[in-house]
Amino acid sequence: MIILIVMIYSETIKLKGPEDTEALGRLIADAAQPGEVYALVGDLGTGKTTLVQAVARGLGIKSKILSPTFTIVQEYEEGRLPLYHFDVYRVSSEDDLFELGFDEYLEGRGICLIEWADLIEELLPEDICAIFLDYGASEEERYCRIVSPLGPKPGESGLSGLAFEEK
Repeated sequence: MIILIVMIYSETIKLKGPEDTEALGRLIADAAQPGEVYALVGDLGTGKTTLVQAVARGLGIKSKILSPTFTIVQEYEEGRLPLYHFDVYRVSSEDDLFELGFDEYLEGRGICLIEWADLIEELLPEDICAIFLDYGASEEERYCRIVSPLGPKPGESGLSGLAFEEK
């Protein structure tokens, strides 16, 4: 009998404002590896696109990053890794995504950041990093919960070492 133990990393942090979101995005960019998928989940205005913009800057992407609401995906190739930015809010069927080559993006040489990923949960690989963004107490404050089977390596402190305030 084989017993498989899967370690799940989960941490909730308080983002006090845009500077913390920028720092989180740069941390994600620094750690990102080809083929990784980041599922961004949160209500309208919680900072999904802002986080993607910070990741893009961290990867060295100079292009203006806008949410691809009507085009579904936008590719950015000029950084350390290609960035495939999805906004699946308006996707009406699985066929819409697969006509764009969604599965090839997931297995590609870059990273995928998918806004509204909860709407296509059944199409996502199991080993994603899910980032849940929620409103905080003030206008700029957000709570960010990160859930990943990847997590920090043994001996690393996760995100707490960045002076974020844990929830």
